[in-house]
Amino acid sequence: MGDRGEEDMPRDAKIVKELLKSMNVDEYEPRVIHQLLEFWYRYVVDVLTDSQVYSEHAGKSAIDSDDVKLAIQSKVNFSFSQPPPREVLLELAKSRNKTPLPKSIAGAGIPLPPDQDTLIGPNYQLAIPNKLNIQQPGLEETEEIDEEAAAAAADPSTSQDHRRDLPPQGGGTPQRVSFSLGA
Repeated sequence: MGDRGEEDMPRDAKIVKELLKSMNVDEYEPRVIHQLLEFWYRYVVDVLTDSQVYSEHAGKSAIDSDDVKLAIQSKVNFSFSQPPPREVLLELAKSRNKTPLPKSIAGAGIPLPPDQDTLIGPNYQLAIPNKLNIQQPGLEETEEIDEEAAAAAADPSTSQDHRRDLPPQGGGTPQRVSFSLGA
């Protein structure tokens, strides 16, 4: 970094610049100093605000060093989390890796796990109409009674898959998705 304008630089900015230099950081954007100063000021304000709260709680008229130490310790404990020790991570990885991965579906493209293990399955059901509307010559329209639907109407404990053609309780009309198979 150039030393241009270093005389005009505030004292705190010079300290940040010297800290960066002491850590062998020679190349950085000039805005890094401003960002570090903003972080520094915000941290100090938070610590002093917490110190004031601790001092008032203790019934003191002024903040002392014990209040500041308590505020700093509180910040360290609750704001800056340390990663768990290496041994804990290794034990966690060992226990997690005992569970085998689900078998993948072999085929073209990206192999995916079975449908029950994914979130990409359809979240809807198609209502297949009882009437087949085929507009080809020689075929007649027929209406067949679905035995599963009749059994589901008699037994209310059956699953929703079997009751898809029945109107929902409450008298509303079911919404159906239909499309023609012929072009």
